[in-house]
Amino acid sequence: MRIRVAMTDLAILYEHPLWFEPLFAALDRRGVAFTRATPDGFWNPADRSTPAPVVFNRIAMSSFLRNDEHPIFDTMAILDHWRRTGARVVNGTDVLAIDASKARQLSLIASLGLAIPETRVVHRAADVVPAAQTLRFPLVVKANIGGSGAGIIRFDSLDELRTTVADAGLPSSVDGVLLVQEYVPVRDGAITRIETLDRKFLYAIEVAGGGAFDLCPADACVVPGSGIKMAAAEPSQTLKDAAEAIARTVDLDVGGVEVMIDDRDGVARFYDINALSNFVAKPLEMLGWDPHDRLVDYLVEQIEKAR
Repeated sequence: MRIRVAMTDLAILYEHPLWFEPLFAALDRRGVAFTRATPDGFWNPADRSTPAPVVFNRIAMSSFLRNDEHPIFDTMAILDHWRRTGARVVNGTDVLAIDASKARQLSLIASLGLAIPETRVVHRAADVVPAAQTLRFPLVVKANIGGSGAGIIRFDSLDELRTTVADAGLPSSVDGVLLVQEYVPVRDGAITRIETLDRKFLYAIEVAGGGAFDLCPADACVVPGSGIKMAAAEPSQTLKDAAEAIARTVDLDVGGVEVMIDDRDGVARFYDINALSNFVAKPLEMLGWDPHDRLVDYLVEQIEKAR
């Protein structure tokens, strides 16, 4: 552990200073003691202690936008270390590894027989144009590790893409991997985000962003004037089943799955797995209940099992 703290049954590892205040408040309401841990300082790979019997990983992929010295890869290592020393890690290393690779997400989704946007994966700028020539325009080039819509550029023609490649203007990903992907015209301009807890459907919302790529539904992401609109949704059972199948395959303790209806052919295309899921803004107003209460129930169950 980086910083020595009094042992509790639960430690929450997080980086964003605001996003998890609703979770902390829900834990306080239930009288669940917990330790706040941040990915700073150093750790000893020979140290067999853990910060708590249950560790809840809340490190965001968008952390690289807030700090060049981001904790993503260090977190993968320390979560694996804590797992080896006996901690129950909620959304552990394997989940984080999927969260940190859109390419791996799409491969996993497609392996379940679900539709995804037509995509090519590259790691060299020289391969972007040849990859694009196998796709329909418009298309997007996006970072393999992104967050909050970061690292996505739309191209309407091959000439436009060639010029950007020549000018070294492509987006960058912290792992050097890019996705070249057909731009999907979304039916009614809204995507559906299906949240799962313990690999089961929890709730869903529709998010419309007027063509924007940043459709984060949490309080800290919703900026006045952003144009993002949200509403509670009731997806078809087919979409719910698909989201639960993804969550089971990822072994996702808590997380969201995003899907959009392709307006060209009516196909539901799944395109993102988000293990952060700091939930929707104003849940009582939006849903009529607070999903943090269900999340606390789940964490309490994990604590009881770990004792």
